[in-house]
Amino acid sequence: MSETDAYTKMFPVSWEELQRHCKALAWRLIEKGPFQGIVAITRGGLVPAAIVARELDLRLIDTICCSTYEGLVRGSKVNVLKNADTVTNSGEGWLIIDDLVDTGVTARVVRELLPKAHFATIYAKPSGRPQVDTFITEVSQDTWILFPWDQEPTMSKPLVERLQARK
Repeated sequence: MSETDAYTKMFPVSWEELQRHCKALAWRLIEKGPFQGIVAITRGGLVPAAIVARELDLRLIDTICCSTYEGLVRGSKVNVLKNADTVTNSGEGWLIIDDLVDTGVTARVVRELLPKAHFATIYAKPSGRPQVDTFITEVSQDTWILFPWDQEPTMSKPLVERLQARK
């Protein structure tokens, strides 16, 4: 069984829905702050970090650049391509933002780099949920979240046809 076979559900997220969820996250984070700045985990955390930064009026944004996925296949090794260079004190007073915590593999590595930062994601799956401090929506482990930046408008088949094609 390949890694992509583990995904039995698709959860498409629109730009409007993503913005609403990012604003909801910002509302929850207001009481957790104030924060010195944000560390966005690339690439998925960039858009949510921009929205949360606007809502919390934060101007200092750094990135941790990681690579874990190869297409739809999730790897078990995290390659840290760039660390958050401006962050000191083990991340104390900083906010880490990502779009999703899936298995927690990336989150564990980032937590080791910034153990005192507050970690927040928009979406959380059960395996990775213990790694984050704040999230908005939990989805099942077998769900692939289809973010707006990964979508194109095309004709879709009815659910019944798609399920029959898998058999």
